[in-house]
Amino acid sequence: MTDERGHKQGKQAYEELAKEKRLGIFARIYLMMLAYLDDSIRIRNHIDAAKAAALSINRQLPRSHTERYKLRTIWYWYPLYCLGGLAFISFIILTISGVVLALYYVPDYQPQEVFEARDSVQRIMEEVNLGYVLRGVHHWGAHLMVACVFLHMMRVYFVGAYKKPRELNWVLGVMLLGITFFFAYSGYLLPADQLAIAAATIGQKMFGSIPGLGDMLAGIMFGGTTITKDLIPRMYVLHVWILPFVLFGLMVLHMFIVWLQGMAEPH
Repeated sequence: MTDERGHKQGKQAYEELAKEKRLGIFARIYLMMLAYLDDSIRIRNHIDAAKAAALSINRQLPRSHTERYKLRTIWYWYPLYCLGGLAFISFIILTISGVVLALYYVPDYQPQEVFEARDSVQRIMEEVNLGYVLRGVHHWGAHLMVACVFLHMMRVYFVGAYKKPRELNWVLGVMLLGITFFFAYSGYLLPADQLAIAAATIGQKMFGSIPGLGDMLAGIMFGGTTITKDLIPRMYVLHVWILPFVLFGLMVLHMFIVWLQGMAEPH
């Protein structure tokens, strides 16, 4: 019994020694890497400068609404007060799934000749691994984001959170709502199926009905006053390269103002 216990203790001591030896090797590699970086690019100077800049920014940045008035953060978990956060999470999910879908999507549409855009969507659903699931996540994520943004605006309106001093953030919220709707609309047209073309025709007529500028705006947004091959490429550029960046920038500004002013607490 004593021999068995001694054997276990010796084995444990050996394992600890081996572990320390491995850690010693990693520590030496880490120190050698730091020494090389410090010798070649003076990394310590950059780290010290970054620490000083961060300290200066933290000193100048005003305290948040919660910090200033020592509010309980439980307010921020009130169900109707999580809609903005859910919209942002939906946007992140849409961005990730949209990037993957863009790898297989072909923004080409030739009326009555080649329906490459529609065929590429069909290939995503039938041939790409988990393509059907990926498109479903993107589809329902878009619905969730639109619903969350709309309900968020309704909550802000009915609790009077748009009043002073939150007028600027209310205007930003209205802009975000409009961009979100157009974001969803442009994505709805990309499959280039019958429903998409019908929706594009309705939007085209609506733009064209604007007095004076209708035809010009319809030409800019839809490539003309009738459905042409320019429709899908324009909507693709808007949906992938313009609206996401505009929406993300406004969302960051919107959330920063919320961080400063705080949300109107539930009653």
